[in-house]
Amino acid sequence: MTVIICNNTPDCIRGHLKRWFIEPKPNVFVGTVNAKTREQTIAYIRRNAKGLGMLIITPERSSQGFSVQTFGETDRRAVQYAGLYLIAEKWETECDPTL
Repeated sequence: MTVIICNNTPDCIRGHLKRWFIEPKPNVFVGTVNAKTREQTIAYIRRNAKGLGMLIITPERSSQGFSVQTFGETDRRAVQYAGLYLIAEKWETECDPTL
């Protein structure tokens, strides 16, 4: 299962995402797609909605069972700590991903 959370998604991108994902809440897209479709969809969004902030959660073989990626400016920041993905909601200084 893949989860994509966007900031202020343009209508054309929202329509494109609804081909493969459901939108249970505005700007939150959830679906089960293969890796190739997921990567092509993300590449399309990045090409056609420059500056759109995205947080993407995808399946991965790890202790948590998922990985987290971010593109652009997002309200939350993904950090990896001791091999685990954490989401920072607020921060006072720049996060050091190597901690």
